[in-house]
Amino acid sequence: MYLRKKEGISRAVLVLVPFTALWLATLLGRAQEKPAAPAAANGAAQSEAKQTFESVCAACHGLDARGSERGPDVATRQEAVQKTDAELGQILANGKPASGMPSFAGLGPERLSALVSYIRSLQGRGKEAVLPGDPGKGKSLFYGKAKCAECHSVAGQGGFFASDLTSSGRLGLSGLRAKIVAPDADLDPRRGLVRVVLADGTELTGAVRNESNFSLQLQSFDGTFHLLNKSDLRSQSYVGATGMPRDYESSLSPDEVNDVISYLLRSVAQDPQPVAKPAGGDDN
Repeated sequence: MYLRKKEGISRAVLVLVPFTALWLATLLGRAQEKPAAPAAANGAAQSEAKQTFESVCAACHGLDARGSERGPDVATRQEAVQKTDAELGQILANGKPASGMPSFAGLGPERLSALVSYIRSLQGRGKEAVLPGDPGKGKSLFYGKAKCAECHSVAGQGGFFASDLTSSGRLGLSGLRAKIVAPDADLDPRRGLVRVVLADGTELTGAVRNESNFSLQLQSFDGTFHLLNKSDLRSQSYVGATGMPRDYESSLSPDEVNDVISYLLRSVAQDPQPVAKPAGGDDN
């Protein structure tokens, strides 16, 4: 009797084991699937945000967000990339009626947030840049041998004669390399440095900070501002240069150029807080 009872229990255990294993496997499978749900939801939100941008924003700002005749560049322009997510969301929600931009508050908070994230992706934020060199060495070169910081700044550190390079990494590797080794390529002849000759024959060269029909405010390389009456000028002409050194290909080794590029790429990847835009234009 005892043997028959023991044999029955054994058979029951043998029958239950496979079902128990199947039940555990199902639970484990569900546990493994749960973490993927947020990613899938996020992917769907980004896909919807992309469609929204292309249908309602691209007509003015372009599919790549780099602007058109109807709307400004919101992908690389510092005024746009240095805004916080909250500031971008507020602009989308409130619009800019004076500039012809309508309010998109009707999209709702979640879709607006996804739209901000998509704009950030067009700006290059969130992408892990492949660094061609050593950003630490590049920082030393930027503030040392290459003398970049005499004119440019990064995150508020450096000079203010030329543009702030905090967000310049959004140009990408090839864009940065072109700016460094060929700074005057494709320069608009109406931009860049200006040379003036005063009535007494004195020559001044620098960047135009303000200009009207009657006066000219010029900042020379030493940082001095010169307020000039145009009636006192013998001549005024564009130099056809940005003021950037043209010899970086010879004064810096290829590795050093890569190090400087890496420093700028790493600077934008660190997502700095908005900083005040310097007086200098984007072309210097």
